[in-house]
Amino acid sequence: MDRVTALQTNTTASDRDTGRTRHSQLSRKRAENRTGYLFMLPWLIGFFVFTAGPMLVSLYLSFTNYDLLSSPEWVGLNNYARMIGRDNRWRDALQVTFVYVGLAVPLRLIFALSIAMILNRAVRGVSVYRAIYYLPSLLGGSVAIAVLWRELFGLNGLVNQVLALFGIDGPSWIGHPDTALGTLVILGVWQFGSPMIIFLAGLKQIPTELYEAAQIDGANRVQQFRRVTLPLLTPIIFFNIVMQTISSFQSFTPAFIVSGGTGGPADATLFYSLYLYQQGFFNLRMGYASALAWILLLIVGALTAINFLASRFWVFYGDERK
Repeated sequence: MDRVTALQTNTTASDRDTGRTRHSQLSRKRAENRTGYLFMLPWLIGFFVFTAGPMLVSLYLSFTNYDLLSSPEWVGLNNYARMIGRDNRWRDALQVTFVYVGLAVPLRLIFALSIAMILNRAVRGVSVYRAIYYLPSLLGGSVAIAVLWRELFGLNGLVNQVLALFGIDGPSWIGHPDTALGTLVILGVWQFGSPMIIFLAGLKQIPTELYEAAQIDGANRVQQFRRVTLPLLTPIIFFNIVMQTISSFQSFTPAFIVSGGTGGPADATLFYSLYLYQQGFFNLRMGYASALAWILLLIVGALTAINFLASRFWVFYGDERK
């Protein structure tokens, strides 16, 4: 009996120690969680106050008639019905934006990849060249560059002065509906620095052994690019496509400055974001502008989802096993 009692006593003491250990571990985890949430608190406050909160308010306003001067009046789906059924300028803005994105994004990525491959070589002073080529991305979205672009492609701008040396009388490139959007596409392509840096980082990760093996097999530079570089860069290409597409749909400053805020000539530079701005701050139709913003969000979200779905057919990851 004494032995049984001793065993029971030892078991009870062991259970107490285990319980204390578990309680101590739980207390430590709770303290660590509280510390983590405390460090996250500034970000959480910023997210709910400056992002989630305004988005919910915007969603509510999209179902109202609101002019910033009076209380919102609930109108249901009227803003969306008017947009889709009766607003011709909305359709024009959508078309202009899709054309801009469809031209600027592929050309920008092609140009960025070309420059990245040149800068990937061991050249003296290559770090300086990288900084110089990245500079347009830092300045491209600024008001000053947009003003400079307007002067370059104006009737008496530098482009026409250069053409005049060859006896060519150039038009006002930003003042003609057929060429105004093209000038903004050129400006968008000029801002290739950000995807170039990402491409360059991807090129640095490709093992040189693969190129050496390809050379031994008799592959020339074009074949090496097609069979080695492109497949291994597909995750980087996919990332740049998604990010640059989203960024291009949000483009605003160049169109606003070049057209003087009108989207002209003949709505040739009427970007979606510019039309949204006109409705919200020129016409004081903040409810309608909120509906425009949510439609833009749905369009960008749908295109991003399509890109992710299509990526499974062409994006190659090194750890895949077919």
